[in-house]
Amino acid sequence: MKRIALALFACCSIASADERRSGLLDMRPEAQAMQRDDSMNPGMLWVLDGEALWNRKPAPAMQSCADCHGDAAASMRGVAARYPAFDQASGAAFDLSGRIIQCREARQAGPPLARESHDLLALSSFVAHQSRGLPITPPEDTGIRAVRALGQSIYMTRMGQLDLSCGQCHDDHAGRRLAGSSIPQAHPTGYPIYRLEWQALGSLQRRLRGCMVGVRAEPFAYGSPEFIAIEAYLMERARGMEVETPAIRP
Repeated sequence: MKRIALALFACCSIASADERRSGLLDMRPEAQAMQRDDSMNPGMLWVLDGEALWNRKPAPAMQSCADCHGDAAASMRGVAARYPAFDQASGAAFDLSGRIIQCREARQAGPPLARESHDLLALSSFVAHQSRGLPITPPEDTGIRAVRALGQSIYMTRMGQLDLSCGQCHDDHAGRRLAGSSIPQAHPTGYPIYRLEWQALGSLQRRLRGCMVGVRAEPFAYGSPEFIAIEAYLMERARGMEVETPAIRP
């Protein structure tokens, strides 16, 4: 299987672009149009559900997200562009979904939201949508730099039975084709993202797990420090690129 994968890489042409590019530009025009038109973008269904959850009180005596944070268009603008972020109080880094989980737990706002659940994806996409069009601006504090360094190390480490690293695919072979699909540069500009393959919205960690399974490696658990670290590194690689949430990919 490893020989087959390497042979596929060898027989394909290298992309001519030498600059960072969003995976949006590698899609067919019809798929690009679907992302750019909110009335056609199925990811907007999750955004609308997230808006409803933002304004809904979990119980009559409890506060909604809006009661604490107000209008999301103002209070959440730019937030997704800065995550993952390091929390000094807990000494840990959080991705955006993890921060939403933490916030709800602190307010005792109903039962915990599970990773990849509809409600968590909806809230995450709604919050991230408020930053659409803004440049990704990762934080620069010491805590997140250490997390980012771990993510870079994992990104460059060969893993699985195919003995491939993230960098070998998405840096060395970006723009080539594998099994008929273009290999993207792996910039996380549009998560949570609607993948036509999934016929659903999913997180960056779901996509990372898919990559790990693809190289026959044991995937990290959702919400693990390793996944947070990889996400922090990927966001640094995408610094300055525009947030697209909810993006669409094949």
